Amino acid sequence: MRAGLILSEVGIGLRRNLTMTIALVITFSVSLGLLGGALLVRDQVDVMKDYWYDKVQVSIFLCTKNSDAASCASGAVTVAQKDEIEADLEQLRPLVEEIYYESSAEAYERFKEQFKNSPIAQNASPDALPESFRVKLTDPTKYEVIASYFSGRPGIDNVVDQRSLLEKFFQVLGGLQTLALGIAGAMILVTVLLIANAMRVAAFNRRRETGIMRLVGASDFYIQMPFLLEAAIGAALGAGLATLSLVGVKAVLIDQVLTPQFSITPFIGWDAVLRAGIVLLVLGIVLAMVTAFFTLRRYLRV
Repeated sequence: MRAGLILSEVGIGLRRNLTMTIALVITFSVSLGLLGGALLVRDQVDVMKDYWYDKVQVSIFLCTKNSDAASCASGAVTVAQKDEIEADLEQLRPLVEEIYYESSAEAYERFKEQFKNSPIAQNASPDALPESFRVKLTDPTKYEVIASYFSGRPGIDNVVDQRSLLEKFFQVLGGLQTLALGIAGAMILVTVLLIANAMRVAAFNRRRETGIMRLVGASDFYIQMPFLLEAAIGAALGAGLATLSLVGVKAVLIDQVLTPQFSITPFIGWDAVLRAGIVLLVLGIVLAMVTAFFTLRRYLRV
């Protein structure tokens, strides 16, 4: 009977403040949607890091006859120098996991494949591309060990860490995530203020009902419960809309647009969307009920 009365009061409150409820749901959906987007960006960065850092290599480019580095003053790398470099790489195991040697001809074929639709490929020749050793490390963060050991040695033009190139890309993604989190935080603050205002208006409009309930001995929690449930329902609806927007992003933008266009990198799965949806639902309901509770403590006094 008490539960039925509470649910009846919730229905009356939602109908009585319909426009405020709609505004609350929309604001919640926008703020939580931005937060969910930031969560998906974070998961996407983690997926790409795991994938690319596992494939990252250190490239040791050898001297050609056209190299202008000080270590290439004697001309192109010799066979003896290549053998010595490879032997030193072998001595660095287990830090060095795998060693790949790439000749100028192989580098030229790979270059033509990568730029097959570009005029750049027509202007290149096998002699212009250096030989190299591509080294995969068991720990990509130990690049400095390789760099200090081989940089400046005779026969070596330069040592390049692919990880440093990826870091710049991940910094851009991290910046987008931070921006999304900042906007989401501002929107959540707006939502909190809207909840507080909605609860204040609802408490004022229903002061007669709450006064009667207090006169018949109802507890503070029993009086507050309809208001808390109204806030929770609005938050749940907003979280649901936000989750649907994330589902749309995954189904359309990621699966149908990005995945076919960028097959060289993995993208987040539906498990990331599910985790984000759960976080948004729980966070939205908790945030709404906590805000409503403290607001009602101030305004719901008869």
